[in-house]
Formats: sequence, structure tokens, C-alpha cells
Amino acid sequence: MTTEYPDRSGSALRLRYLGHSTVALDVDGARVLTDPILRRRVGPLVRAVEPLEPHAWTDVDLVLLSHSHWDHLDIGSLRLLGHQVPIVVPRGMAARLRSRGFRHVIETVPGDSVSIDGLRVEITPAVHRGFGPPIGPTELCIGFVVAASRSIYFAGDTALFEGMRDLDRGIDLALIPVWGWGPRARAAEHLDPLSAARAVGLIRPRVAVPIHWGTFHPLGMRWLRPETRTEPPIAFARYSAETAPGTLVRVLPIGGELVIDDPRDPG
Repeated sequence: MTTEYPDRSGSALRLRYLGHSTVALDVDGARVLTDPILRRRVGPLVRAVEPLEPHAWTDVDLVLLSHSHWDHLDIGSLRLLGHQVPIVVPRGMAARLRSRGFRHVIETVPGDSVSIDGLRVEITPAVHRGFGPPIGPTELCIGFVVAASRSIYFAGDTALFEGMRDLDRGIDLALIPVWGWGPRARAAEHLDPLSAARAVGLIRPRVAVPIHWGTFHPLGMRWLRPETRTEPPIAFARYSAETAPGTLVRVLPIGGELVIDDPRDPG
């Protein structure tokens, strides 16, 4: 069944961009955290900017994990949130997290819908190869739609695919990846600024915020193409003005906040 997301005006949506794919969303009294990477280093990746203070990501009610690459799943970061926090994950990931003490892990596949603390979370497809580095199993990659008084699409990590058009149903906010974690983005598995703008043209959200940029560099390679840590979201905004003129694009710095009282007039 297709769900329509009408324009509502009852409650605000607040988001804070914590870097890469980590976004704190405050909606309907709940705090949702996407792909939390909260430490200075994960695997071979080092933050190019300082991690934010804990007040930016504490008191989390729900975690959404799109897949298990180093730049999206970090056990140390999850431990900072506590072992009781509910975590929605793709099929194949739950056993690994439960073996590390996380007690409320919900395994899903595209098409599933789960309800937690008054929020409905719909699981969407993603075109990306998920595995547990360095030698872990291959797993699904997924995206999410949080359906509350505001509707939020979190794409996770994905390439452009035609099925994104199915999300053209009144999404209030889309969190769209626009780059990779290093000096290049592989088009077969990632959105770049142009393909991300085309994705927005398919989805037609009211507001789009670019994510998955500017946060990490490979260890010892900070010097390599530093412009790729600043230019992708700007290029995305420029392309989106052509492909999705009805969508308002807001580029947030790492640590930046946005409050949406009315999707047609965000603060």
C-alpha cells in the first residue's frame, strides 16, 4: 500500500547534522539518530573535524542503521548510546549486535514497517553493497522513512535507482548522501552531487539536506583532494535548483541545526 504524507502544521522538526551520515532528528518528542559515528576514528577513517559534544547526541530513543560499513556502523559509538536503545537494522546484522550486548535490535528488509514510541519507520531499498569490514559477511543495505507528524527519508548509502520515484508522496525532509568518505565517490554504489540532485527530482521532498560529506579522510591522506570535503553539497544545491526547483535545499555545516515549523517555510 502507498502511504501519502500530507502537509501538516502541528509540530516542529529539529535536526542537527553531526557529520557524514549521522543526523540527530527531534520529532514528536522523540530523538532519532541515523548511522551514529561519534568517535574521532573508525577503522582506517579519521575525522577531519572534531567530534561534537555529547549533548548533541544523548537521550536517543531510536537508532537507524543502514548498513555495516566502517563509516556507518561503529560499535564503540553505539556503546556510548547505551545497550538498551532500540536499533533498526537490515537483515543479517542483528546477531552481531546482540552478541555485543545490545538488547533491542530489530532486523528488517525493504517493505517492512515497524512502530516504536509512536513513530512508524518504513524500510526502503538501497543500491549499495553492505558487508562487515574487513572480512565480515555481506548484508543488505536499506533506507528509512520515519512517518510522524513530519515525514523524513534517510537514504543511508545508495546509488541512484528508479524506485526512488515511489517516494514521491509528500516527504517533508530528505537526508540525501552526496559523496563518499574519501577523495572520490563510486557511482555504482554512491550518489554524487549530480545523481543526488536527480534523486531529489524523483522524490520531490519539500526540504532536502545533503549528508555524507566533509567528515572523514583515510588515515594519512588528509592532503588528498581536500576540496572534496567542501564542494559536493554546494554542487548538489546548484544541480537541485535545476532538477527539483520545488524542493528547498539547505546545506548545513557539521554541527549545524535546522528547525522546520512549516515544510514550506523552514527556519
